[in-house]
Amino acid sequence: MSTSRLPREVWVLVAANFIIALGYGLVAPALPTFARAFDVSVTAASVVVSAFAVARLVFAPASGRLVSLVGERRVYLIGITIVAASTGACAFAANYWQLLLFRSLGGFGSTMFTVSAIALLIRLTPAPLRGRASGLWSTGFLTGSVAGPLFGGGLLTVSLRAPFVVYAVALLVVVVFVWWFLRHSTLTAAVATTSADFTLRSALRHRSYLAALGSSFANGWAVFGVRVALVPLFVEEVLHRDGAFAGTALGVFAAGNVAMLVVSGRLADSWGRKPLVLAGLVVSGFGTAWVGMTTTLPWFLTATVVAGLGAGLLGPPMQATVADVIGSRGRGGPALATFQMAADLGSVLGPIVAGLMADHLSYVTAFAVTGALCGLAALGWVTAPETLPRTPHQTHEATRQHPTPDEALGTELPGREDGLTEGDHRATDPA
Repeated sequence: MSTSRLPREVWVLVAANFIIALGYGLVAPALPTFARAFDVSVTAASVVVSAFAVARLVFAPASGRLVSLVGERRVYLIGITIVAASTGACAFAANYWQLLLFRSLGGFGSTMFTVSAIALLIRLTPAPLRGRASGLWSTGFLTGSVAGPLFGGGLLTVSLRAPFVVYAVALLVVVVFVWWFLRHSTLTAAVATTSADFTLRSALRHRSYLAALGSSFANGWAVFGVRVALVPLFVEEVLHRDGAFAGTALGVFAAGNVAMLVVSGRLADSWGRKPLVLAGLVVSGFGTAWVGMTTTLPWFLTATVVAGLGAGLLGPPMQATVADVIGSRGRGGPALATFQMAADLGSVLGPIVAGLMADHLSYVTAFAVTGALCGLAALGWVTAPETLPRTPHQTHEATRQHPTPDEALGTELPGREDGLTEGDHRATDPA
């Protein structure tokens, strides 16, 4: 496999991710309004939104196991099909409880294709290009999720049910698209037939994986939880702007994020994963805490851009680290699912805890604690080893001239493509 360019299969996954996110953006603004149409409270409408994330969190371990048992490509296609069916069913829900059930089922399918997509990305991408692939994959999702609401607003003028129908059809198009372009792929065929497996226990013995879990939790808390839940309220109650400006604020954050994602991925493949993750956590934490301290619009937007840049800086190298630890030789479904669960757990707990702080203390406290959580996650990376694979020449020279204590003892082999410790291989070796 060439290490100078990304395989065609990676670009297929990036394109599919964009379409999936575009459809998700169509549905997101319509869902609470649709739920309220059944004459339920605001809290009940919010439960429909949260049910999707909760279902993802609950089903993540099973999704990881399915990847190991059935194969990445098959789980990916089945997961998207489930989301398509559940989304189409939402369009025809006759009451609130049906809508809640169908939306929850979509969360099961969502975690299936998320975990399997990351697994495919890991297996298909040469180790020196993993940061770049992760950056492109994240960019595809983010740009799609930003563009989606622009089209979704127009569909809402047609019908509250229209976005669900369009999203369901778009997902079925993705299923056909991915199946068609990957059906004869030798790379994905090799993935589908391998019997190797990388256990969660082996991953948990790697310090870099543990650090990635901490940063994934903090990122989920800050970006997918607190920012979505508190920024609209902060805009209205502190900055005294209408709710429509909250969309602008989230768009500014996304712009900063997109601007950094691809750059971060490339730097992670040349400078290393660890420096980029550390810088991303520090910048993201600082920007998030700063948002809560702003009282004027210019400073708020500036802080929002800084937080977006930090989140973009963090994402690709963090995902590439997990890919390095798991490696391309064995399926790592359970380890990937746990990594995804960390982010989902943060996105579920973040709005609740930060919301309580905002209610009983202040917005400043809520955003400051969230920023501090990013800083705490950064501490976990201080002792974590770099996982970017070295070239054979670099590995030989570094070991000959400046062997580290771990290398001298034979316990850490960061130059290995799979990123495992020697102890990890003993744990997974049948002998």
